[in-house]
Amino acid sequence: MNAQNKQNETLSIAHFSWEYPPKIWGGLGTFAAELTKQQKTIGHEVTVFAVNDKNRMESYHEWNGISVYRPKIIDFTDCLSLISNADLKQWGDHISFFSTVLSYNLLSSSKLIENCTSHQSSVDIIDGHDWLGILGGIMAKKELKKPLVFHVHSTEYGRSAGAGSPTILSIERYGGEIADGVITVSYAMRNELISLGFPEEKIHVCWNGIDPEKYNPNNVSIEERNTLRRFYNISDNEICLFFIGRLVTVKGISQLIEAMPNILNDFPMVKLVVLGIGDLEEDLKRRVIELGIKDHVIFRTEFVSEDERILHYAASDLVVLPSLYEPFGIVCTEAMSMKKPVVVGARGVTGMREQIVAEGPEQCGIHMNPYDPDDIAWGVKEMLLRQSDWGWIGDNARKRVFDLFTWQKITERTMGIYQKIFQSSKKKMVNPFCE
Repeated sequence: MNAQNKQNETLSIAHFSWEYPPKIWGGLGTFAAELTKQQKTIGHEVTVFAVNDKNRMESYHEWNGISVYRPKIIDFTDCLSLISNADLKQWGDHISFFSTVLSYNLLSSSKLIENCTSHQSSVDIIDGHDWLGILGGIMAKKELKKPLVFHVHSTEYGRSAGAGSPTILSIERYGGEIADGVITVSYAMRNELISLGFPEEKIHVCWNGIDPEKYNPNNVSIEERNTLRRFYNISDNEICLFFIGRLVTVKGISQLIEAMPNILNDFPMVKLVVLGIGDLEEDLKRRVIELGIKDHVIFRTEFVSEDERILHYAASDLVVLPSLYEPFGIVCTEAMSMKKPVVVGARGVTGMREQIVAEGPEQCGIHMNPYDPDDIAWGVKEMLLRQSDWGWIGDNARKRVFDLFTWQKITERTMGIYQKIFQSSKKKMVNPFCE
């Protein structure tokens, strides 16, 4: 077999992904669904092991030709409490969640191993997504002697702003040591993993993707756009800023609220629509009243469908995403695909900085410091001063999506990394001393 054919050979891939259709809670599930669908389309065999939510789902089903296993979860919270460390004991009632994670990983890896050893199926490479799925990947790798990829979408350290569970941190570090390769979602995340002690030589970067035909401004009529603006009482001569994301500290929504009086001083015809749910909801609503900007901030604190989310992008004029920690930021890609100028947080660990070109002929948005409300206000006002440029800036944004962030391109990149790891593993099997 020549080198070119080796690179193109069909692989049997097993994914350990906590989220998977029809049950998706966030970006991880969307990523796993789109990646595996593309992998299947181009001819690879794909199996997914996902959590069985409250044991109400089928233990096996097929989705777009992909085999999906959801083992019945066994609750061993009481037993786990007897042997848990000090960290887990501090979880209190939440230790039941850790029990679910362990049960999912143990039973899923056992099922994969059983399928392979009984020749019901085979596997060439294993992909464990985040700490929720890497334990199953580690167990399967050790038993089946197959290469393992640790797909890191975020870290416990980053999610918790430098704190978090020592147990989860240990799981992540061990996954980085055991895995044959690590894929993460941005260069910012690569730097974070290196700072956390992950082996630098193992880390590969592959951005997340999007379907630009689904996120297409031409699919939304002017009437639909105007109807949503009227729903929020936004008139034709007012500018709609749009924030979408969880109402939690790392998304920077508190700093955006603090920036609004500064923005309104120069642009009084601005209204901000906040779409999301989270622990900060009541604090944010109270702060809006204290700042005297209640008539300029509209909260929509409920889950909306993807179609309605697309409609919100279309109805907005400018999207503002001041995340303090954002490994990739798929909402930024969605806004870009909808031809919206985007003002993004660009300090710290954020993949949005890599998505948005902030100056020059290919500009598609603005970078700002999300920790500083004055800098957020500067970024928004800088873009508001350039309304005549929004057309070509939006065109740039959508073009950049086609150039870099389609699921086809992300899958090609992922498969290239898989093949590199797979071929390296085959060499080591022939010569265990091969580096």
